[in-house]
Amino acid sequence: MDRRQQKTRAAIFEAFGELLSQKSYSKITVQEIIERANVGRTTFYAHFETKDDLLREMCDEMFRHVFSPSLDAEHTHDFSLEVGNPKAIVTHILCHLLDDRRRQIDILSGESGELFLRFFRQHVNELVSRYLLTGAPRGGRVPADFLVNHISSSFVGMVQWWIAGQLRQTPEELAEYFMAVIAPLL
Repeated sequence: MDRRQQKTRAAIFEAFGELLSQKSYSKITVQEIIERANVGRTTFYAHFETKDDLLREMCDEMFRHVFSPSLDAEHTHDFSLEVGNPKAIVTHILCHLLDDRRRQIDILSGESGELFLRFFRQHVNELVSRYLLTGAPRGGRVPADFLVNHISSSFVGMVQWWIAGQLRQTPEELAEYFMAVIAPLL
């Protein structure tokens, strides 16, 4: 994708995010998105087949780095030496939510938050399956999919609690709480 296409895509994402913070997903039209992004209808459809595709791709892009297995050094945090540490992974995700709170947290807590929470939960499910439960000793009494769902639900609920509480806790404190709660499950 060339630079011009990236700028157009970013403008569409920005316009869509602004609209989502103002009204529910179902009430947003493609016309409103293209007017706010200042792009033509053909340009919009060259990037996204439908508004649903735009939503899916926006969520994927928004959460792609947040849930990246790479814990590289970044401007607010460096977990690059913490590979394989579940607490570092959780803290990394929380730092990203805090860093990009205007976009991610506003959308997660807005009128259309349920749609985004569904995508957020899918990413959390993958993370839990891939990184938190790998190698964890398990008895045969609890099916793995139940455990993934339970831990993911707890994480998503914790993020909602954190947002509702005005983000008073640091990502490190919140990760400590979360790990204390799920440690007996791992």
